[in-house]
Amino acid sequence: MTGTDEENRAFVQGSTMGHVVTMTSAASLGLMTLFVVDLVDMYFLSLLGEIELAAAIGYAGTILFFTTSIAIGIAITTGALVSRSIGMNNAELARQLAINIFVYGAILAMVVSVVLWIFVPDILGMLGATGRSLELSTQYLRIIIPSMVLLAVAMSSSGVLRATGDAKRAMMATVWGGLVNAVLDPIFIFSLELGIKGAAWASVCARLTVLCFALHGAIRVHDLVGKFSPDRFVRDFAAISRMAIPTMLTNIATPLGNAYVIAAISRFGDSAVAGMSIIGRLTPVAFGIVFALSGAVGPIIGQNFGAGKMDRVRSTVINAHRFSLVTVASVSVILYLLQDTIINAFGAGTDAAALVTLFCTWLAATFIFNGAQFISHATLNNLGYPHYSTLLNFTKATAGTIPFVYFGASIAGAPGVLIGQAAGTVIVGVASIALSLHMLKKCSGDDGPIPGPRKKPFNLRIPVWPQTSTRG
Repeated sequence: MTGTDEENRAFVQGSTMGHVVTMTSAASLGLMTLFVVDLVDMYFLSLLGEIELAAAIGYAGTILFFTTSIAIGIAITTGALVSRSIGMNNAELARQLAINIFVYGAILAMVVSVVLWIFVPDILGMLGATGRSLELSTQYLRIIIPSMVLLAVAMSSSGVLRATGDAKRAMMATVWGGLVNAVLDPIFIFSLELGIKGAAWASVCARLTVLCFALHGAIRVHDLVGKFSPDRFVRDFAAISRMAIPTMLTNIATPLGNAYVIAAISRFGDSAVAGMSIIGRLTPVAFGIVFALSGAVGPIIGQNFGAGKMDRVRSTVINAHRFSLVTVASVSVILYLLQDTIINAFGAGTDAAALVTLFCTWLAATFIFNGAQFISHATLNNLGYPHYSTLLNFTKATAGTIPFVYFGASIAGAPGVLIGQAAGTVIVGVASIALSLHMLKKCSGDDGPIPGPRKKPFNLRIPVWPQTSTRG
């Protein structure tokens, strides 16, 4: 490899805890910038004095969560395959995979966005949106959904940056996007009097900004995006799909489960939905570090797995769980202390305030089990078992959500919805830890690394198990 390519293999040496902290902290700063802007969106819209606006953002957020989850799935696929290729000293394969996954994600995003744009009013109606809330959320989504293509390629480009260990540049891409959104929000919403449409257009501009910065880093700085070849794309399509489809399904499962939660809580009125919307925007801001774990830890695991250093893979996973535990405990205390400030800032009504209080007082701490799932998914995806991640997340979205939320709502109303959702998260979180540690032990073996899944979920002309080859 060239000197630049060798520098891209940053994770195969040094402290694994140091890599976890550095990558996760940088990734979370970028994510939290965007999440804070989402929170600011809601704050600005709340100043317009329509409770239906907050409810509309809640309904729209459920669908945007779905589209973002697909983009995240593509980004995780990019990070896993590119980092593994880098770990194997095969830079040419990394470049080929990067461009092919970019095109793969763009095509998929186009198809999904067209379907959603056409059927968005029907989908919102299924979620419980009616009247003014339905009208506003439809306006918002029909502006922002077409930009899903920008989001997919932008996040994949960030995946390439993280695969090399360039956490700072990946972070700055999202920070610049967030700053653009924050600046344009008040201009579009108030100065141009566009209201919720202005918030949507500001988000589109932010996505374009992230794309430009991340793509520049992947192409110009790291030289990890090759030239597109239709023949190579066709040849790699099925192999990429074997990684991308279960990874995307893993991420899609979460918004599907959340859609059921929104539908359940909509029975208790727009104020309850508004409270859920506040929690939905607050959670990623508060726990941005935990949300960033999966994308940040994945490349560390991938490079070391590709290099055959299973002791470092194991160390990375254990340190990630420790980091998550300390983070969730600290943030939970802060949320408890600031709950009244949060309620007052958003002018939450009685029902909304009750839900925010419940979350900040009791339920925030259960996010440790969400963190466990994120780390477990990263472990399974990068070890070559993405289908197990899919199974876990769909279990959470169905058996881990529906019965708990249903009975919770029946017994305790809107608060019972949140309690039921948290209970399911705890159970699936424990199962995720057990399964990921079992598969990690299986891949390590007693005599060193052994082959991964016998059915080989990938076939990219490279084995799915650790190798120490320096070809390329």
